[in-house]
Amino acid sequence: MLYPGHAAEDDYPLLEKAIGAVRLPVVITEIESDDHTVAAMRAVGTGDRLVEGARRAAAHRPDVVMWACTSGSFLYGWEGAHAQVADLATHTGVPTSSTSLAFAAACRHLGIDSVAIAATYPEPVAAGFIEFLAGAGVSTAASRAHDIMTASDAGTLDDAGLVEMVRSSDTPSSQAILVPDTALHTVAALTGLERAVGKPVLTANQVTAWHGLRLAGVDPAVGGVGSLFMATPAHR
Repeated sequence: MLYPGHAAEDDYPLLEKAIGAVRLPVVITEIESDDHTVAAMRAVGTGDRLVEGARRAAAHRPDVVMWACTSGSFLYGWEGAHAQVADLATHTGVPTSSTSLAFAAACRHLGIDSVAIAATYPEPVAAGFIEFLAGAGVSTAASRAHDIMTASDAGTLDDAGLVEMVRSSDTPSSQAILVPDTALHTVAALTGLERAVGKPVLTANQVTAWHGLRLAGVDPAVGGVGSLFMATPAHR
């Protein structure tokens, strides 16, 4: 897991414990700013930072490398996000993807065409995620930008705050709620979040691990980390 800076990287040891028999080592990539602005979030996904992360990740001998950042991938657009990981894969030498592409894969797996977005970001960044999802064929029924201005601040949001953010972003026409920020601690809260809205809740660190495991040929059925990990592929 190539993870930018420090905020909620401790979600990955929780996922390791829940899943069992897999390793999800985190390699921290350099950032200059964790501001939730378009310029700052695009900057965390620039090639040199990721290439250096890939070099250090090689020490773990990974089967898959995931760029564990949502805004630092979706702000490049649907085609740009694919180009970003294709370039990174030339340095990792293994299957490589990102959190944004993991959200798209999770929606396909669940047969989801319409979502609500609970975004920590200000509106200009959240709009980039809506545009990215449209490229994946997923429409946005509702989106709420919660104007948390830095990743560090997002990392301090507690479970009650998460539930309120997800509930306030829901709409009856959405099939799932997407929470696109790897800076949020969400793994321990997933069961409660899905209970609160009565539908799948897909969060950034959750989908990143799930997609990485599937790229590695692992398809675990695991309780307690959201319905995504228990779902069979939808026939569409």
